[in-house]
Amino acid sequence: MNYKPLLPLLVLLLLAGSARAQVLTADYHVIPLPKSVQANPNVSQMFTLKTGMGIAYDATNEEASRTAEFLREWFEQATGIRLVLTPKDKRAAIRLQIGLDADKKKSRKAKAIPLTDQQLEAYVLKVDSKGITLQARQPVGLFRAAQTLRKSLPLVRTDAVLFPFTVIEDEPRFAYRGLLLDCARHFFSVETIKQMLDVMALHGCNQFHWHLTEDQGWRFEVKALPRLALEGSIREQTVIGPNAGIYDGTPYGGYYTQDECREIVRYAAERYINVIPEIDLPGHMQGALHVFPNLGCTGGPYPVRTEWGVSREVLCAGNPETMTFIKTVLGELCDVFPSKFIHIGGDECPKNRWKECPKCQAKARELGLTYDGKHSVENQLQTYINHEVEKFLNARGRDLIGWDETLEGGLTSGAVVMSWRGVKGGIEAARQGHRVIMSPNVFAYIDHPQLKDVAKQPRTIGGYIVSASKVYSFEPVLPDSLTVEQQQCILGQQVNLWTEYIAYPEFAFYQLLPRLGAAAEVQWCRPEQKDWDSFTARLPRLLQLYDRIGVKYCHGLE
Repeated sequence: MNYKPLLPLLVLLLLAGSARAQVLTADYHVIPLPKSVQANPNVSQMFTLKTGMGIAYDATNEEASRTAEFLREWFEQATGIRLVLTPKDKRAAIRLQIGLDADKKKSRKAKAIPLTDQQLEAYVLKVDSKGITLQARQPVGLFRAAQTLRKSLPLVRTDAVLFPFTVIEDEPRFAYRGLLLDCARHFFSVETIKQMLDVMALHGCNQFHWHLTEDQGWRFEVKALPRLALEGSIREQTVIGPNAGIYDGTPYGGYYTQDECREIVRYAAERYINVIPEIDLPGHMQGALHVFPNLGCTGGPYPVRTEWGVSREVLCAGNPETMTFIKTVLGELCDVFPSKFIHIGGDECPKNRWKECPKCQAKARELGLTYDGKHSVENQLQTYINHEVEKFLNARGRDLIGWDETLEGGLTSGAVVMSWRGVKGGIEAARQGHRVIMSPNVFAYIDHPQLKDVAKQPRTIGGYIVSASKVYSFEPVLPDSLTVEQQQCILGQQVNLWTEYIAYPEFAFYQLLPRLGAAAEVQWCRPEQKDWDSFTARLPRLLQLYDRIGVKYCHGLE
């Protein structure tokens, strides 16, 4: 018998067997970098984890049980090692525990100090001869610890992994660690959003800012106004390129039912991510005006916008039906989304129509508005809307977030400002005592190109580069501009993925990654921890994990 044709197959089988037999070592230098990694000085001391070993947890705790399930799935996905859920086995290889030893050692007589949101996410990950222990004050901390353990794994099929003895103590720097996805310019499926939530959780993000309405489409179902989503979600066609006057001639649409929104909220909550919905008002409303032209200053008609940019058609501030419409929409929004924060946009609202509109000017006179040397009458009209909306939301236990334009007419103290036009608005808001989320376009708008050689990537909006190194370089607190007390107003940082030129999930993830990794260290790590060279040295394994979970990313790094 001639065995020569079988030789290549035999070689492959031998190589596969050899690769399967190798034992690989975990590496705790992950992204984002934990607050403290205390390696055992004896580098030869390691715990060996193999298929068949157990994960122990409190089976009466639904959240701990879910994290154990996640951990089992992640181990098999990364290495092929199959662990067993053994909730009652105190000698299991991996043990999930609620409660930190440091807290238990404190005197019972000591005065209790309220913990910050960041401290509630704290965890300790310990590896010793007994195995791997994940401890946390709350279940959310167990989930963060499990993600760190997941990212430490070698991404090769193997029979065993060696874990060097170590103690990791960690908690995030900021309570708010966000990502915005614009689903109004382009619509993304529920499955794509779930995949993005998984990626967010991998990076330690905890706030999903969901941009649901625009001039180019209304994406949220309002049951009291069924025509709003059915008709307001569809534009006749879409401009090709940068508003060049050439169109694709194809109707485009899609919206999320309230049941689909609740499913997203549920899925996100299981990954400790809060979903913040945004209904942008009183500008960016042409999708709604198309359905209800009586809410505009001119009466329309208002086609759903087919080009990008800012429309001068906005909600009429003087029409009493406008506030009824807003409260109807936001009332149902609050029924669907449990988020403490509700985003009302407030950006890019041209006031030309209001200046010319008899109803708006009559409303200004009714309110006694006059130019006060700083705020125009029209800006104060927007503030009137903001205040009415804020009272409505506060009555439902919610806080208003608005883009930094909401400062222009003055804000009540409870409002949160999201600073996008650089950091100036955030600084001013913090000085006024407002809570602030820093999201400046030059550092945080990841729809912009990420490579200097723009020709190597698809068209994106804007003319400047937001590279991964640019994202990484941002410091949200700005100690040179704010007092220590004012710095406490900075809740955190957010990166934004606008989608004028991002029509497909593959391109969305390409724009997101690895820049979300850079943002994760801005959001999680202390300034003294951050080092670009260290980040780039740790990045390859994260890129391998992107490959393993099947998401696209940009291979260039600048």
